[in-house]
Amino acid sequence: MKNIFIVFITVCICCMACNNAATNADKASMPAEEQQLRNAISQYPDSMLLTENLIQYFRDSSNFKQAIAETEKAIQKDSINARLWDIKGQLHFENSDTINAIKDFKKAFTIDAQPKYIISLGALYAQTKNISALAMADALLHNPNAKAEKQALFIEGLYYSYSSEYEKAIPFFDTCLTIDYTYTDAYKEKAKCLYHLAKYKEAIQSLNKAVALQSSFEEGYYWLGRCYEKLNQPQEAIMNYKAAVLIDPEYSEAKKALARVK
Repeated sequence: MKNIFIVFITVCICCMACNNAATNADKASMPAEEQQLRNAISQYPDSMLLTENLIQYFRDSSNFKQAIAETEKAIQKDSINARLWDIKGQLHFENSDTINAIKDFKKAFTIDAQPKYIISLGALYAQTKNISALAMADALLHNPNAKAEKQALFIEGLYYSYSSEYEKAIPFFDTCLTIDYTYTDAYKEKAKCLYHLAKYKEAIQSLNKAVALQSSFEEGYYWLGRCYEKLNQPQEAIMNYKAAVLIDPEYSEAKKALARVK
């Protein structure tokens, strides 16, 4: 009996040693930046800032699966944190999972009906052609404390644009730009409507304003490339596609377009 007990203890010690070795191996293979973030979280487990930094670390490298997993861990600790649900929704959206993104944005809105969560949900409704987007926009417009007229008009423009009502969408983007002439997304969405209406030169004018305001606006360069391609100006198209890929080497649409024109 004594021998069996000794064997049992020995096996347990070996298992613990193996687990420690595996943990140490995992740490050794972990990138230094990730390890620093995890060490900081271990020291300050209640810090939302550190948790968000870790999520952003994975997001920056397009590792959405791990970013979502880290967000879910944080939600398990604080399930009524609307900001975490909003972050998770944005990650799902960027990972092309609109169904789960809508669920997460709805949850954030249910917990805390702040304008920023209405904007997140409304914009996604618009991009999925859900007429509820207009209700979200109206809620923002009729709440003077929201101070979100620009965002409400943008949501309405998006809804009509994604519903292929391009002529109807453009005035909403124009009004956004009257409120804020630096709103690069409004220039881009207006240009996309003009593109679909075959008004390529007008679209280029809108996009040139956007990239002049933000030289790192990769989507602006991508759509410039598409417009020049339609105008049968391949060199200008290539130049703009290259600019988009230079800014974002993972921009798959721009890379495909560049290969096609070349």
